[in-house]
Amino acid sequence: MSTAVSLVQKTKLFFKMIDFHETVFALPFAYVSAMLATNAKLTWTQAVWLLVAMVSGRSLAMAFNRMIDVEFDARNPRTADHIMPKGLLSRKEVMGSILACAAIFIYAAAQFNRLAVLLAPVAIFIMTFYSYTKRFTWTTHLILGVALGQVPVAAWLALTGSVPLPAWFLGAAVACWVAGFDIIFALQDMEADRAEGLHSIPVRFGLAQSLWWSRGLHLAAVIFFALTGVAIDANFYYWIGFTLVTLLLVVEQATIASLDLSRLNFAYFKVNGIVSIAFFIFTWLSIIF
Repeated sequence: MSTAVSLVQKTKLFFKMIDFHETVFALPFAYVSAMLATNAKLTWTQAVWLLVAMVSGRSLAMAFNRMIDVEFDARNPRTADHIMPKGLLSRKEVMGSILACAAIFIYAAAQFNRLAVLLAPVAIFIMTFYSYTKRFTWTTHLILGVALGQVPVAAWLALTGSVPLPAWFLGAAVACWVAGFDIIFALQDMEADRAEGLHSIPVRFGLAQSLWWSRGLHLAAVIFFALTGVAIDANFYYWIGFTLVTLLLVVEQATIASLDLSRLNFAYFKVNGIVSIAFFIFTWLSIIF
């Protein structure tokens, strides 16, 4: 009984460590891509395996990031009391979880087509390589964008075996959106990263200029969302969602424009969660109607 209780506690700690609730950022875009790829004829089996692939892939990437950054996190006041720096999960336990997630991810990919399973290790490499990039390049946010931008591309590929232009536009939109809000998130670690010799756009360019990078990337995201709509010949509902997403990104940028980092959690967590859900809902409506 004690072993079972311990396993449950460790599992809870693992999901807390990887900020499981943030799965809402990328998951809706996987389903947007899946619905567009299948013209809303996604089966329940496909939907479930897509969910398994998304959750296992993101969990793998986040756990890997926490594991290799544990020493930096232990010296950063913001993260010093997190799960791994406090020793609540060991490297061995986290590594075991990473390997389990990788196996689940590859198995989930195998439920779609041969190309999906062959490319699964490539996707894993991209997801884990990002964690090393802040050690040598300030473009780390752009690489994170690529890692998450591959989600709609991979979903389309898994369901159809091809990647048409709308999938690339949607992937580019997600990549720019993610990179833009990751810059905002990195502002709070600017001094800690600088002290560690780590690289980021805030470390390289400072607070004010970093916001211009974020604005530019979010503008690019809006352009790619628009190109996605044009490529799929979207109807009125899609453009309502597009307008709402654009306004939300404006709100996000306006919230942080005062350089008041106390408002960062609202700009980062709440606004971006609404962006992904709103885009999903209105794109679904556009396909249904």
